[in-house]
Amino acid sequence: MIASLPMYDRPETAAAHDALWALVRDGLRRRGIAAPEALDRGIGLWEGWEHPRLVLGQTCGLPYRTRLHGRVELAGAFDYGLEGAPPGHYLSVFVVRADDPARDPEAHAAARFAFNQPESHSGWAAPQLWAAARGFAFRPALETGAHRASARAVAEGRADIAAIDAVTWRGILRWEADLAARLRVIGRTDPSPGLPLIAARGADAAALAEALAEAAEALAPADRDILGIAGFVRVAAADYLAVPTPPPPRDPA
Repeated sequence: MIASLPMYDRPETAAAHDALWALVRDGLRRRGIAAPEALDRGIGLWEGWEHPRLVLGQTCGLPYRTRLHGRVELAGAFDYGLEGAPPGHYLSVFVVRADDPARDPEAHAAARFAFNQPESHSGWAAPQLWAAARGFAFRPALETGAHRASARAVAEGRADIAAIDAVTWRGILRWEADLAARLRVIGRTDPSPGLPLIAARGADAAALAEALAEAAEALAPADRDILGIAGFVRVAAADYLAVPTPPPPRDPA
């Protein structure tokens, strides 16, 4: 059995994520549910999400609605207390270089767009849905593999604009000031349901949700500050499935 919280895990948040998992783990065990002692940080994303003995995982809305729905149990989502997003929701910020004169993402409709991966809601789907509502599509020019890598690509001039998950951006502002100083936010995507917290098919989703809510409430203030977790929200599968999915990018030139 495994547990993994990979989406916002970085060296600066590792200890706080461990503390959060310890609370969830103990809550599950009190409910008679076996749970691994520690988080697994070596398993790949899809390997973890599709693991037959997944006790807790954190995925993205796009993979959940396109491939994982019906194959995993959904517990809900953490609320990261993001400005402009309802509880349990999140959004992305559009970043350009600090010296870029653009004041709106539409100014970069034909520019080089960096995205972390095609299966990312916050890095690919959300900005494309935002653009589609305004009658255009961002031109995918560079697939970077990670939000932080997309931010660096823009800062280094290898791309002109990217959409960065707002929680990840908050971490960049806090722990990568040199990178943040080279970038500027010029807009935000529309909010969407937060990163789904899932378990393997057949798991007790209600018990997991209870343990997650208790853990979010009991988290020490210092760990809460590092992770930015304001609480836990039960988000319905229908809320994720209602979000449109734009076409995947063609291979960047």
